[in-house]
Amino acid sequence: MRGSAALLQLPSDSLSCLKVTELVLDNCRSSNGEIEGLNDSFKELEFLSMANVQLTSLAKLPTLSKLRKLELSDNIISGGLEVLAERCPNLTYLNLSGNKIKDLGTVEALQNLKNLKSLDLFSCEITNLEDYRDSIFDLLQQITYLDGFDQEDNEAPDSEDEDDEEGDEDDNDEDEDEAGPPGEYEEEDDEDDGGSDLGEGEEEEEEVGLSYLMKEEIQDEDDDDDYVEEGGDEEEEAEGIRGEKRKRDPEDEGEEEDD
Repeated sequence: MRGSAALLQLPSDSLSCLKVTELVLDNCRSSNGEIEGLNDSFKELEFLSMANVQLTSLAKLPTLSKLRKLELSDNIISGGLEVLAERCPNLTYLNLSGNKIKDLGTVEALQNLKNLKSLDLFSCEITNLEDYRDSIFDLLQQITYLDGFDQEDNEAPDSEDEDDEEGDEDDNDEDEDEAGPPGEYEEEDDEDDGGSDLGEGEEEEEEVGLSYLMKEEIQDEDDDDDYVEEGGDEEEEAEGIRGEKRKRDPEDEGEEEDD
C-alpha cells in the first residue's frame, strides 16, 4: 500500500490492517509527530516507509513487533531513538539519512536493537565526526553495514537481489520436488538400454538367419549341378554300352551263318 498525497485514507478496520505487510507513506504529512490511521492494528507489517513526512519525533510510533525494515529518511528527527527498541524490536534495517542526528550519544540508543544489520546516516551531521565510521562500528557491534558498506568497504546487496535469491532457491526446491527421485530415471534408462540391447540381438539374429538361408540356397544349387553332371556321365555310359551291343550283334550274326 502506497500513499503520496498530503492525506491518505488508511484502512480503519482491524481485519484489513492484518492483511498489510508493506506500507509506503512517503511525502504524506504528519500531524503532531504521527500519521493519522497508522496504529497498532498493523500487526503483520514488515516494511514501513515514512520518508519526508515532517516527523520530528518517534514518540507516537505504534508497536509493530514484526517490522523488519523502517525508512525514516528526510525528516527532522534529532533524538528519542530508544523508542525503536521498545516498539520495533525486530528491525534489521533502519534508514535515518537526512535527519538532524549530530552525536554518538544519540545513536547509542540503537544498541538495544539486537537484530539490526544495516544503518544509514547519510547527510546527518554525525557523519562529519572524525573516525565516524570506526566509531559507529565500535558502538554498534551488531551491525554489518553502515551507509551501504561494511567495514572492508564491501557494498551491501540490494534488498531486491536478496529477494530474487530467495525466490531462486524456492524455485530450485520446487524443480527438485517435481523432478522426483533420481532412482526412477535410472530405472527407466536401464529399461531403455535393455530394450535397445534386445533390438540389437534381434537384428543380429535376422542377419544370421539371412546369411544362413543364402548359404543353404548356394549349397542347393551346387548339389543340383553335381546331380546334372552325374546324370550326364550315366547317359554317356549307357550310350557306350548300346554302341558295343551294336558292334557285337553283326559279329554274332556272322557266327550264326558260319554254323
